[in-house]
Amino acid sequence: MSEYIYVGEKFYSKENAKVSVLDKGYLYGDGVFEGIRFYNSKIFRFDEHMVRLYDSAKVIMLNIPLAYDEFKELIKEAVRRSGFVDGYLRVIVSRGEGDLGFDIRKCLNPCIVIIPAQLKLYPQESYDNGISLITVPTRRSLNESLSPRIKSLNYLNNIMAKIEATNHGFEEAIMLTNDGFVAECTADNIFHIKNGIIYTPATYHGALEGITRNLILEIAEKNKIKIVETSIVRYDLYTADEVFITGTAAEILPVINIDSRVIGNGKPGTMASKLIEEFRNITRNEGEPV
Repeated sequence: MSEYIYVGEKFYSKENAKVSVLDKGYLYGDGVFEGIRFYNSKIFRFDEHMVRLYDSAKVIMLNIPLAYDEFKELIKEAVRRSGFVDGYLRVIVSRGEGDLGFDIRKCLNPCIVIIPAQLKLYPQESYDNGISLITVPTRRSLNESLSPRIKSLNYLNNIMAKIEATNHGFEEAIMLTNDGFVAECTADNIFHIKNGIIYTPATYHGALEGITRNLILEIAEKNKIKIVETSIVRYDLYTADEVFITGTAAEILPVINIDSRVIGNGKPGTMASKLIEEFRNITRNEGEPV
């Protein structure tokens, strides 16, 4: 069995890759992570993901025990060992082992985990025909409690919303802020198009500053499409010409129905389709070789 999952200080096979039950990532969700794509043996937007990882760690006062370039090389080695040409990387840094309390001073050795995988969240049918969303009762965590800009291991807020969605037969859900504004989906950013203008929730409403989200902003600017980051309510989504969601794992996925309201003509829209085409062209040609 090949050894390609990195835990602590060495590579292990999938069956033998384990972390301690006393690791604060396991006990309390104390740590940070990134989900990263690689296409044709090239890691996509590698530096953007790594900068966000280091920034998240800095905010929670977690010292990543590797220099930036050393960490990147270790991730490349994990991809090489996996043998995957296209895939997904989960890169994790937890606080490491300690006692059962909260005192981070007792955690002396942060734990790094790197997991290459072949991940497919949605079937091709979803990309061809679009998906339906539901708004769920669970609200997005307040910025003042836990900033969504920190990509932390504590995703219980999102998981509760996902449970509510799947209990009602939906694969993805819209999460609102306490004030009723659209924040994001459980694992994706959300966009809508009205009269040729692209809109997306501003990050101050609890949306993660997603890497794919930022790429959409770049594509729109390059093609001289107006894009607005602003306050959005469900009315705006219901009456939109098109809606789509984005994420590293999901990429770009059209939405055809929200809360039983048909979006546009009930089919993936032309602008979303063009964005998907350009996105795929970029992923084919960009990336840092492993």
